[in-house]
Amino acid sequence: MNKEILLEVKNLKVEFGKSNKKFTAVNDVSFNIHKGETFGLVGESGSGKTTIGRAIIRINPAASGEIIYKGQTISGKIDKELDTELTRKIQMIFQDPMASLNERAKVDYIVSEGLYNLKNYGSEEDRKKKVEQALLDVGLLPEFASRFPHEFSGGQRQRIGIARVLVMEPELIIADEPISALDVSIRAQVINLLAELQKQKDLTYLFIAHDLSVVRFISDRIAVIYKGKIVELAETEKLFAHPLHPYTRSLLSAIPTPNPRVEKSKVIEIYQPDKEHYDYASNPPEWIEIEPGHFVLANEREFESYKKNFQS
Repeated sequence: MNKEILLEVKNLKVEFGKSNKKFTAVNDVSFNIHKGETFGLVGESGSGKTTIGRAIIRINPAASGEIIYKGQTISGKIDKELDTELTRKIQMIFQDPMASLNERAKVDYIVSEGLYNLKNYGSEEDRKKKVEQALLDVGLLPEFASRFPHEFSGGQRQRIGIARVLVMEPELIIADEPISALDVSIRAQVINLLAELQKQKDLTYLFIAHDLSVVRFISDRIAVIYKGKIVELAETEKLFAHPLHPYTRSLLSAIPTPNPRVEKSKVIEIYQPDKEHYDYASNPPEWIEIEPGHFVLANEREFESYKKNFQS
């Protein structure tokens, strides 16, 4: 049975700067997100992960390529009605729960901001009920609505950020490193909350992170991105069982192991593009499916090498 595709990203290119000072942050990126799944996007800082998320919510314009939501192209110029609909249906949880909340506003206003902007409530009583429910959904008391962000811990502030998203009743949530600024002890709580909300509200996530071990816990499929290009994409366990691209293997080798003896003897793989892909000028890479649903960016020589490793 074919799963419903909620979002399609086709050959997306995002550039910053003008004329001779142009910098390509995202280069020819393509992937689909199915309704109800969590799609993980993993890579180091500066790889273009957040830029892709911001292009989907139309903060960063696409230089070329297409972003399609439920069959409609949403990149480029769109009418006001569709823009309003997208603002409600696609929401973003930001990385820093301190910087993304207005310190001078009470929680009631912060959570209601989207409702006010889109006039997405009937009466004042209806708005307050929606805010109350959103706070309850993320495990906060309704009376917290009258407080300011500085009165809360980092984990609680991120829950407020999630409540601000939930109150809009979205379909797709882009979670941009939502736990990286939190204490380790709080991270699991927020991840579990997101997983629970997904079941309750039939949500779809694009989960952006740099930590593969975290993404493994929550994602159905994972795309690995390096310098603006996706180098590998597969179902989560397939990626961990058969990592093919050297960059994916280097990320996996850097995941800490709880066993100190194993950790001490572990060899971390260093990704060296110049040595790994020395013949790209004469033999450029292509996006190849090595097994059903498992794609890798490789040229012919690399593909044959990956195939041997895969079969052994």
